[in-house]
Amino acid sequence: MIARLASRTSAPGSTSSLRAANQRRVIDALREATGNAPISQADIARTTHLAPATVSNIVRELAGVGLVETTGGAGRRGTEVRISRQAGLVAAVDFGHRHLRVAVGDLGGTVLAEDRLPLAPDHDHEHGLGIAEQMLGGLLDAIGAGTADVLSVGMGLPAPVGQDGLVISSSILPGWVGVDAAAAAGDRFAKPVHVDNDANLCALAEHRVGAGIGHDCMVYLKVSSGVGAGILIDGRPFRGSAGTAGEIGHLTFDENGPICRCGSRGCLEAYTSVGMLQEMLHLQHPDTSMTDLVAAANGGDLAVQRAFEDVGSRLGWGIAAIANLLNPSCLVIGGDMALAGGLLLESVRDGVRRHALAPVSSTLTLALGALGERSAVMGALLLALDSTELALPAAG
Repeated sequence: MIARLASRTSAPGSTSSLRAANQRRVIDALREATGNAPISQADIARTTHLAPATVSNIVRELAGVGLVETTGGAGRRGTEVRISRQAGLVAAVDFGHRHLRVAVGDLGGTVLAEDRLPLAPDHDHEHGLGIAEQMLGGLLDAIGAGTADVLSVGMGLPAPVGQDGLVISSSILPGWVGVDAAAAAGDRFAKPVHVDNDANLCALAEHRVGAGIGHDCMVYLKVSSGVGAGILIDGRPFRGSAGTAGEIGHLTFDENGPICRCGSRGCLEAYTSVGMLQEMLHLQHPDTSMTDLVAAANGGDLAVQRAFEDVGSRLGWGIAAIANLLNPSCLVIGGDMALAGGLLLESVRDGVRRHALAPVSSTLTLALGALGERSAVMGALLLALDSTELALPAAG
């Protein structure tokens, strides 16, 4: 469910609790319409298995409090319904290693406005939140809305977030370490703010609207400045007891290998991050972006091709370890490294075949992320929607 719906407390099994449950079913059916497209009352009845007359009454009640809007059709059952813009908005904030992306969406999950700006990796968290606040204000102005229309905010960070809400030590986002991110952002935006690790949000987005649709046991592997995984079990994020589940980048690949940013040696991340790849190829391609390296490999550069193959093989080893442990049906690779596409994926598959159990590798779907660099902000938007409560009309 994208938005939780609040109504007056009713006794279980009472008429009012049944009506509230039916209202939720109607709202869910509307939310699941692609792009918040309007659907007919007849379609709602078929989807929810409610009687057409019941759907008609509920739509009338929801429209009366501004939660839905209707357009004329052929007869009452042909009336088309969608979640109303008046029902409110949600916002999403995605802090990356060197970027900040902000989006505004309606309660049907449609992105109405979005913007992205570069951001220094050593920024102070208050400075970053100040920029996010300005970006959000600009997006709201662009769609003719105000801060009062925003019901909640979802926010992603490229760092582990503990169960106590504090950002755990991270060299990728040093200006946030020890900060209660939800509280700090809540003070800044004056809205409820819900925070999660960006890999978890990417997993949520790919599961709901991307390459992981239909896979309730899936893993999203983000390979960018760092390497981390978002894990979904039975369709729900798994964060572990301290909130640090998914730190696959710090599996020891070679205990005598290079020192990792975490202080250990030979971590998977030390062999597979984008920074490592750029450093490896610095002599041949100094100060070159991932896009340029991919173009060089596609153009026949053997050194770059070999580098991508090496990264893919090592990622395959790490993926095999996860697959043997969790047996997901799907693993989605995202982050900047996913720009390599087939240059990377084939060697990943080879690595998985070599190191995973045969019953595991034969049932594992490997895919590149479908949402690209927008996966984290889309996940933050979904997090905000999941956490938003709507006041349903009480039964008359």
